[in-house]
Amino acid sequence: MHIRGEITVAGNLVEDILVRPVERIEYGATVWVESIEEQLGGNGSNTSYALAKLGVPVRLRGAVGRDEFGDRVLERLREAGVHLDGVERRNTPTATTVVLVARDGSRSFLHRPGVSSEIFSQPLDFEGPPAHFHLANIFSLPHMRRTGPQSLRRARQGGWTTSLDTGHDAQGEWMAVAGPCLAHLDLLLANESEARRLTGCVDERAAARAFTDQGVKCVAIKLGARGCAVFHQAGEIWAPAFPVPAIDTTGAGDCFTAGFLAALWRGQTLPEAARLGNACGALSASSLGSVTGIRPWAETFAWMEAQKKSS
Repeated sequence: MHIRGEITVAGNLVEDILVRPVERIEYGATVWVESIEEQLGGNGSNTSYALAKLGVPVRLRGAVGRDEFGDRVLERLREAGVHLDGVERRNTPTATTVVLVARDGSRSFLHRPGVSSEIFSQPLDFEGPPAHFHLANIFSLPHMRRTGPQSLRRARQGGWTTSLDTGHDAQGEWMAVAGPCLAHLDLLLANESEARRLTGCVDERAAARAFTDQGVKCVAIKLGARGCAVFHQAGEIWAPAFPVPAIDTTGAGDCFTAGFLAALWRGQTLPEAARLGNACGALSASSLGSVTGIRPWAETFAWMEAQKKSS
């Protein structure tokens, strides 16, 4: 695969409030924690931020509210170099998530969709030279659950390459939403739990086959601490993870996706894309906050080489 031009990302923009460590919740009592921080969140925001930090031109489409959370989200993205002229500002509050992070890095989310519930009521149009369109978590955007397939179809018809990072479906519709997208995808990314829920297959190969049988050209399944598996027409790739202490796994999957896409944008091979995706996921998980650990392209490769030497 090769990605050209600017990457357009459609997705949610979220203000994350991270609380760590949370081992229990007691109603009617006070539980002390070590840190409460506000960070960038949202699949669209995280992926775009990480792409920009890796030196990839990226334009984000989505919305935030006319509130302080929206101000902070846009400022962080702007500082990273994300083009924001496709982000609307509306009177509805910015999407917000309270992230409860356990000491082992696992987490639970309390999410208010806010303005994300209003946007993408119509399929997107694609103008200008063909480039790449990435849809970040179709399930987190109520209208995109319906308009996503047509947006992807329009992108393909315009000569664009396409990708979808599925995300978790809190409404439980899974393939009813994602299925109509598959015929319009060059690349599908999902973690192992999402792949199983979407296909009903417990084996990664079988899940990938279920996707490719419906038209997807390449499937990348994120395996957490085991790395990732990539399935395509010429075969399959199993790339081991970079072992790091897991501080907070929030957003690690989005950062994996950004690394994978950045490698393809720079003309690297699928094995190289898998390795860079694993590195970006590991860097994300090793810090509190979705994108706090993300580094520029050269620094990421230096970190990867250091990990190789120390292993």
